[in-house]
Amino acid sequence: MTLRQTSNLRAILAKETGYTIKHGQFKFALTYPNFYHVGMSNLGIHIIYQLLNSRSETSCERFFLPDEKISAEIERTNSTLLSLETQTPLNKFHVVAFSISFEQDYFNVVKILQLGKIKIRASERTEFDPLLIAGGPCATFNPEPLSAIFDAFIIGEGEVILPPLVDVLVANKNLPRAQLLQKISEVAGVYVPSLAKHFYNDDGTIEKISTPQKISRQFVKNLDDYPAHSVIITDDTEFNMYLIETARGCGRHCRFCMAGYCFRNPRNRSLKVLQDEVDAAKSYGKKIGLMGAAISDYPQINELCKYILDADLKMSVASFRADSVTAEIVEALTASGLKTLTIAPEVGSEKMRRVTNKGITEENVFNAVKLGIDAGIKNFKLYFMIGLPFEEMSDVDAIAEMVIKLKNFVADGKFTLSVNPFIPKPFTPFQWASMADKKYLQAALKNLRGRLKKFRDVEIISESLKAAKVQAILSRGDRKLAELVAQSDSPQKFLELFKSAKLDENFYLGEKKFDEIFSWDAINQGVSKKYLWQEFLRAKDLKYTPRCFEGCKRCGVC
Repeated sequence: MTLRQTSNLRAILAKETGYTIKHGQFKFALTYPNFYHVGMSNLGIHIIYQLLNSRSETSCERFFLPDEKISAEIERTNSTLLSLETQTPLNKFHVVAFSISFEQDYFNVVKILQLGKIKIRASERTEFDPLLIAGGPCATFNPEPLSAIFDAFIIGEGEVILPPLVDVLVANKNLPRAQLLQKISEVAGVYVPSLAKHFYNDDGTIEKISTPQKISRQFVKNLDDYPAHSVIITDDTEFNMYLIETARGCGRHCRFCMAGYCFRNPRNRSLKVLQDEVDAAKSYGKKIGLMGAAISDYPQINELCKYILDADLKMSVASFRADSVTAEIVEALTASGLKTLTIAPEVGSEKMRRVTNKGITEENVFNAVKLGIDAGIKNFKLYFMIGLPFEEMSDVDAIAEMVIKLKNFVADGKFTLSVNPFIPKPFTPFQWASMADKKYLQAALKNLRGRLKKFRDVEIISESLKAAKVQAILSRGDRKLAELVAQSDSPQKFLELFKSAKLDENFYLGEKKFDEIFSWDAINQGVSKKYLWQEFLRAKDLKYTPRCFEGCKRCGVC
C-alpha cells in the first residue's frame, strides 16, 4: 500500500455520490484501462457497476489506470494497484472484468495487470488467481489479439449476458479453473478462447477455426427494460455531465463504421422513460449528456430537448447527423452554452459519399452550419477521413473545396478539421479493404494543408500515422499478435516486437480476399458475411443502400 495511491483514491471517492461499498461473497473488479476521468465518462462502466452491485451475492469495485507518479510509486515500493472503494488489491478479487473500447488501450491492460501483480498470460494463472474477463466493443468485434491475456470475452451487451454468467460463476466458484471455463463457455454470448483452435495455412491465412459452439452476439431487445444513465456522480470526468442513453445501434449503413454493424439493430428508448431519467437527474443540477449513435435520429428528439430545457437543465449530445439535425436541437444546445458545433461529413466528394454510404449531402452540411449561425455559433469542428477505399487525390481536393465554400459562407467563423486515416474494421463492408500507405496519407494531408493554409481561421488536426497503423494492425489482428500484445505496455514496444517477430505488415494492413477466413469469423454478429461482401461491391459500384426500415431482412440481424 502506498501513501500517494491511497490518498488519491480517498480524495476521488470523497467527491463522488452514488458509489457502493458492500462485501458480497463473490467480488468483481470492474476495470477501465485508462485514467479515472476517461473511464467515468463511459456509460458502460456505470451500467455494469450498478448491475453487479444490485445482486445480493456479488460486490463490485472499480479500478483505473493510475497516473505516472502513482504508477512509479507502486513499482518502486513493490506495492500493488488498489480498488477505489475499499483500497483492496486487484489480485484479491474473484473476477477482474475489463471494459475495452479502443485498441490503443490494450497496452494499458498490460500495465494494469503488471501493477496489480496478476500474471498477464491466461495459461500461467492458477486456481488461486482471478478470472479475467473482457467486454466492450473491442471484445465484441475481434477478441483474438487479447486471447493470450483473457480467460473469457463478453460478446455483445452486458445487461443480458452478465446475469446468467454471474449465476454460473457463483454456483461453480469452487470448481477447478478448466471446468469453470467449460461451464461459462456454455453461457450465450461468452467466448472462451482457450477452447477455440485456430489452424493456419502456409501463407499465414487461417485454414479453419474450431470452437465447441458458435458464439453469437447477445443484445437487449427492449431498451426500456434496461434504463441506462449515470449512477455515480462526480465533477471529475471528461465531460462532467449526467449521461442518459437515448438509443442504441444504428441503421444508417455507413460502410466504414464498426459500431453501425456490431450494435445493430437500431433501438430507441421511449420518451417517457427518458423523461423519467431527466427527472431523476434534476437534483444533481448537472448538464444532461444524451448518448447514442446519432442523437438527431431519435424520433422525438425535439420533445426531449424541450423537456430538458423546461426542467431548467442544460444539455449536450454525443453526436448528431447533419441530415437530421433540427433548429430545436441547435437552439437547445446553444441555450446550454454550446460554443462549437461538431459535424461529421467524413468525405468531400459525391463519389465518396456513395462509396461510404454516409448519406449526408453538401447541402445537409451547409444547412447544419446555417442552423449554428442562426443560433449564434461561430466555431465549427468537422470530421473527415482520408485513405478510404476507392479514394483518389481528387476526392481529397473535394474536402478542401467544401471547406473553402463553408469559409466563404461564414467569413468570420472558425473551422477545425479533424482529418484522420481510414482504419478497416471487422464486421463492416470495408473489412476486406486495405489501409492506405504512409506515402499516400502524408501526401493527402500535405495537399489539404497547402490548399487551406491561406485561411487563418481554418485549423487541421490529425492523429499520428504511426498510432493509426498500430490501431489498424490490432483491429484486424489474429492470434499471432496475442503473445506480442501480452508483452507490450506501449505501442512502441508492440511495434518493436512486431518487427522482431518478422511478421508481414502488409498481411494486416493490405487488401483481403473475399474467401479469406478472418480471426473473428467464429463470432456471429447477426450480419451475414455475404451481405457485407455485397455492400463492399455496392461501394465499388457507387451504389447507395437505404437505411434500416420496418420489416427489413437484408443483413440478417432482424
